[in-house]
Amino acid sequence: MLPRTPFYYYDTALLQTTLDEITSTVVNYPHFHVHYALKANANPKLLRLIQKAGLGVDCVSGGEVQVGIDNGFDASKIVYAGVGKSDEEILLALQHDIFCFNVESVPELEVINELAEQVGKVANVCLRINPDVEAHTHAHIVTGKAENKFGIALGDMLHVIDLAKTLSHIRFLGLHFHIGSQITDMQDYLDLCERVNDIQDHLNEEGVYPSVINVGGGLGIDYHDPDKHPIPDFKTYFGIFADHLHLRDGQSVHFELGRSIVAQCGTLIARVLYVKQAESKQFAIIDAGMTELIRPALYQAHHQIQNISSQSIDYQIYDVVGPICESSDVFDRDVLLPPIKRGDLIAIRSAGAYGETMASTYNCRKLPASYTSEDFPLPLT
Repeated sequence: MLPRTPFYYYDTALLQTTLDEITSTVVNYPHFHVHYALKANANPKLLRLIQKAGLGVDCVSGGEVQVGIDNGFDASKIVYAGVGKSDEEILLALQHDIFCFNVESVPELEVINELAEQVGKVANVCLRINPDVEAHTHAHIVTGKAENKFGIALGDMLHVIDLAKTLSHIRFLGLHFHIGSQITDMQDYLDLCERVNDIQDHLNEEGVYPSVINVGGGLGIDYHDPDKHPIPDFKTYFGIFADHLHLRDGQSVHFELGRSIVAQCGTLIARVLYVKQAESKQFAIIDAGMTELIRPALYQAHHQIQNISSQSIDYQIYDVVGPICESSDVFDRDVLLPPIKRGDLIAIRSAGAYGETMASTYNCRKLPASYTSEDFPLPLT
C-alpha cells in the first residue's frame, strides 16, 4: 500500500547513474571541480549519494553551509555565494574554513574582512562578476545581465580586485560567473567562455592572474520528455569549457550544478480528489498544489504529467489543478491524459529540483514526505 499522498519519490538508481556520468567525464579534466548547488534539493537521502560521489557543494545561505557540513561534505569543497550574507552566516562559514566566498559587492567584501579579522581568519574570496551575457531562459532565472541584482559590474572589476588585495584578512583567488538557470542552448556557454577569455586577457594586461575561475552552473534538462533524456549531455557541457576556455597554468575551473543532477530523479506523486466538469473545461483536482511544487505558478514551468493508474489508450483533455486557494495553483492546462477518476495516482515528473526544497505550509498544509526507489518500487514509464 502506498503512503499518504502527496509525496516526493526519488529514483536513486537514476541519480547514481547521473553522478557516475559526471564523475567519469570530469576525471578527464583534473583541473575541473564540481559543486552541487544545494538549493536545488537538500534531501539527506540524495545528499548522501552526492557526497559519496566526491562532489563539493555550492551554498547560498548559512543554513546550506551547515547542511553541507552536517551531511559530510568537506569544508574545503564548499563555496558560498549569495547577495545578502548576514554577519552570522559569514562567521559560520569562516568557522568551518570553507573553500571560498563568492563576493557580490564592495560592502560585502569589507564586512567579510572585518569579521575575519575578529576571529583571526583569512577568507578566500572570488569576486562574482556580472558578465552581461544573455542566457536564453525564463526571465526570472536570468542572472548574468547588467540589470540583474547579482555580481559586480564589469567596469568596477579592477577597482574591486585592487581593494581586495589591500585587505589584510582577504585572500583573492579569482572570479565567479553565473548567467542563469535551465539553459539548454549551449551557445550561451560558448558566449560565456568568450567573455571570460576577454576578461582574463584584460586582467593579465593589468598584472592580475586569477587562480580560480568559477563558471557557475545552470545546465538545463528536458522537462517535456524525461524518459527520452533522463541525463543531460554532460560530455558536451564540460567539453565546451575544456575546448573554449583559455586557461592559464595552474588555474582551476569550478562548476555549480544543481538541476541537472537531481531534477530527473524526482517525481511528485498526488492523488485525484475530484474530476470537475465546468462549462468549457474539465478539471482534474489533485491533492498536491503550489505548496508542494511552486514552479508552474512561479515560472509558468512545464512538467510532464502522467496518470499512472490508467493504461487506457483513450485520452481526454484536462486542466490539472491543486487545492490551494489561489487562481495560479495550476500545474498545466489542456493536458491530454487517459480518462481520470477519483483516486487515480498522478505523477508530475522532473520534480527533483526546486520542488521539495521550495515546498511551503501555506494554507496550513503539511510539508510533503519523501521516499526513494529503495523504499518501494513505483513504475513511471
